[in-house]
Amino acid sequence: MAIPAEVRRYWLPILLAAAGFLFQLLVLPISFPPTHYDALGIEKFAPVERVVEAYEQLSKEWLAETNQQTTVDIIKIRYAYELLTNPILKRDYDLFGLDHHKVYVFAQDVLEKVKEQYQKEHFLKIDLPLLKDSLVQSTDYAFNVLGYESFMHTIADEHPLLIMVYSKGSPRCAQFIEKWKQIGSRLDGVANTAMVELGDVQLTGHFAEQRFSKQPFFRNGLPTLVAYPADCRSPSCYMRYPGELFVDSVVDWVATSVVGLPRILYYSKETLGPEFIGKSGHHKEMWKFIQFIEGTFTKSEFTKIMEEHKHQELPQLRSDTSLELGCDARGYSRAGNDIAIWYCVIVAGRPGVELSKRRQILRKAQDQLFSDVDASTSENVDSSVVVSSAAAALKDDRLTFVWLDGEVQKKLCAFYLATDYSGACGPGGFGDDNDKSELFIVRFQRNATFEALKAEKTNNLMEALQRQHTADASQLVARYKGPDEIEEINKWISQIIKDGDTREIPYFTSKVPDLVPEETSKEWIKSTKSIRSAGNSVKQRIQSSGFHFGDYLTDPRIGPALLMSACISMGIIWYKSNQRTQTTEDGAPPKDKTKKRRPRPKLSTSLFGQPEYPADADPEPKDARQWEMTDSDSD
Repeated sequence: MAIPAEVRRYWLPILLAAAGFLFQLLVLPISFPPTHYDALGIEKFAPVERVVEAYEQLSKEWLAETNQQTTVDIIKIRYAYELLTNPILKRDYDLFGLDHHKVYVFAQDVLEKVKEQYQKEHFLKIDLPLLKDSLVQSTDYAFNVLGYESFMHTIADEHPLLIMVYSKGSPRCAQFIEKWKQIGSRLDGVANTAMVELGDVQLTGHFAEQRFSKQPFFRNGLPTLVAYPADCRSPSCYMRYPGELFVDSVVDWVATSVVGLPRILYYSKETLGPEFIGKSGHHKEMWKFIQFIEGTFTKSEFTKIMEEHKHQELPQLRSDTSLELGCDARGYSRAGNDIAIWYCVIVAGRPGVELSKRRQILRKAQDQLFSDVDASTSENVDSSVVVSSAAAALKDDRLTFVWLDGEVQKKLCAFYLATDYSGACGPGGFGDDNDKSELFIVRFQRNATFEALKAEKTNNLMEALQRQHTADASQLVARYKGPDEIEEINKWISQIIKDGDTREIPYFTSKVPDLVPEETSKEWIKSTKSIRSAGNSVKQRIQSSGFHFGDYLTDPRIGPALLMSACISMGIIWYKSNQRTQTTEDGAPPKDKTKKRRPRPKLSTSLFGQPEYPADADPEPKDARQWEMTDSDSD
């Protein structure tokens, strides 16, 4: 079935009008559900006396023989009565729209649970009251509560401050208090903790968010957590915690986002050595963060573990160390820019026991080559020519030993190993115990002809910008398949270096995946303000920016704006089509704007001083007069 021409012409206004009507009829009512005052049939923010009066009048109607209300409706009315007659619950509901018993985090919604339980029963069988735990005394669990004056004094302290906004009538806050105590003990000496009661409107109104209706609210209910960094001296520079209310999550957020410490994984005292120290290449910087690790840890024990794992200290191939280590085709060898061929030995794998063993073996192989270099210096040259090739390359800074985190740098790992799946590359799947590491060597070669061509184009800015992302050297990869023995590995490396330096190998380049940026030891030395948490994901950045798409669904201006846009667009389309129709009815063809104008005739002087006109030119008027030309500009 063909679409009518009028519909095709006015498709945009029709679409905007339909969206406006759907928003007004469906979306907006859902965003503004009926209040508890509507259930009682009274005005919003009515006093408690008016609530009791309305409830008593409705309860009399229930007992009448003509009562037609269902049990579910009676439950809604009873629930509204109990909530609005409780002074603390009514205060929270009137000020911030909080209904503490309609939160699905710690318990099921009370209203929905009761409606499901008694929907088929008579209303006289309802177990009253519905809100049995509606009031929790603040003296039971509240401590270190801040007022406005003490709050202004506390944020001026040099330590960061974590604040929990709570309510006396919230069961969720009462259940969270034990976790709050654990958070305070974890952050002891790192950040201060305090509590603010919802009744202190001067403070809590400042921490609340606002919709388009200017009504303050707490998006995730109570309790809610806000934090002030150490350099914050204004009440408006706080940070809102966006995650779930778990002890580890809150402590991790304070340590990384508020205090500015780099993220380190959690390890117990028993697993610190083999699981953390064994996988790390920089141990000394970790000492200042050891208070985050569970259990008592003395300096002697920590030093002992570092000595046991000292053999694993190989440089890690990262985005900011690849050029420095000479393991990047866009860079140069560690020996300088004049070296044409250099090598990089890489052990790649997922962090674990297997990778730690390979790193240990590779470190010992490197130490063996260093000893060969010292022996050649003292004229005790090894008779093995094969081993001396690797030792000479290491001495000349043309050979580098590094390790690659195949779980993080999975694209680069898969590129070098030329396989879709390997135990060395990518995160392990469920039940996958294949953590086998791989050892390979990369040969880098710079093309002298290509370097000469680049030197001729140094003045071309476009060429210079394009060369920033192109490989300056070719790469050839050789994988090691032999046993994990130091002598065999060094012989294999030396044979590769000997062949690569003497044999003619075709020169070619290929696009190598970029390394994923990581935090390195250089970042640990800088100020904590410049350190970005690894958990600061895109989702958390959007949440911290204050943008929430759901809030726009509560804006009553969207529906009228869509309808007004539909009317304007329809008017514009009608005006253009009507103007085109009038032009067609008049019979005047539209002017061709691309048609060239007729050239004006050139004047030529005849023998009698009269200009000659072409035959098709207009005749000269009778009263025409020709001015005499003079040399004076004033004439």
